[in-house]
Amino acid sequence: MHPSEAEFANEAFYMAFSRLDVAAMEALWSARHEAVCLHPGWPALIGREAIIDSWRSIFANPDQPPVTFHSASSRSMGPGIVAVVCYEVVAGSTMVATNLFVEEDGQPRLVLHQSGICARPPLASVEDSLDVN
Repeated sequence: MHPSEAEFANEAFYMAFSRLDVAAMEALWSARHEAVCLHPGWPALIGREAIIDSWRSIFANPDQPPVTFHSASSRSMGPGIVAVVCYEVVAGSTMVATNLFVEEDGQPRLVLHQSGICARPPLASVEDSLDVN
């Protein structure tokens, strides 16, 4: 998998998030590999079922603030594994996120999402911002 494929999947992840699209989010997560999700302030979620249930809960929240991201950067971590690091902006707070993708059936699939508060985030520029709404 080329890092650009993971970056495209990363954009799809944030688009699913911003559109509160459970089906799109579910399609992005690995069906064959163990997965981990660390939402800010939540306990660790291990396994696809717990992770998808968490997204259902988040998307069902009528007060869920919009999410945007910027400054995505990808790194190959080995054959078929790419990490994408980016910055999320949620309700005026900026968090740093790591999204780890593995190749599954020729497509990048998430096996890790971790997001947490970033004390000194970079400023988003017009070139690296993506409004996924």
